[in-house]
Amino acid sequence: MFLNAIGATNLWAIFAAAAANFLIAGVYFGALTPKYYEIALGREGLPPNKPTALVILGPFLCNLVMIISTAAIMELVGIKTAGDALSLGGLIGVGYLLPMCMTIAINPNFPRPFYYTVLNAPYFLVSTLVTSALLFVLR
Repeated sequence: MFLNAIGATNLWAIFAAAAANFLIAGVYFGALTPKYYEIALGREGLPPNKPTALVILGPFLCNLVMIISTAAIMELVGIKTAGDALSLGGLIGVGYLLPMCMTIAINPNFPRPFYYTVLNAPYFLVSTLVTSALLFVLR
């Protein structure tokens, strides 16, 4: 059933959502929040880490898996309106990604887990809303 739902999805919609998420992440994490990330991770005053292929491609591939899953869910539940698509995007962002982010941040390596989660919240919410909107419009 899941594979049938993925097969019914427009691949161009998936690629468009992946490209949009890549751009959103680049602006958000590359231009808007680097200083705040240093604070969230307790790295103030330390030299910045150099971006590696894993740091760039890893999140892209993980987002691609999430986008494909979102497309399948949209197909399985029969999303028929833009409002329903945006509701699903909000649910995924707030109901899954933010708690997952907090769960990851609650460990000794994250000195400010709440700050880290709040810092990531806008990206997760915007990216899931954009993903759901693009998947719906380009279906």
